Amino acid sequence: MELMNYIMDEALILVPVLLILGKIIKVSSIIQNRFIPFVLLAISVVFTTLMMGLSVQTIIQAILVTGAAVFGHQITKQLRDVQ
Repeated sequence: MELMNYIMDEALILVPVLLILGKIIKVSSIIQNRFIPFVLLAISVVFTTLMMGLSVQTIIQAILVTGAAVFGHQITKQLRDVQ
């Protein structure tokens, strides 16, 4: 099963947005690296709620979008480190 099959089309735009925000947070050293995924989750909940309204499905979409962004970042980071 692919994670992207579960994410609604409206929420897909948040994946690159969260990747960029995560990079900005990391570079600025505002927050410790271990807390960045939690901050991104909070941002994702706010953005998905603004886009799709408050519901259980919205919260699930926020979690999935954050997971896709963090997972995508970690995959690219790990593949870069292997070379």
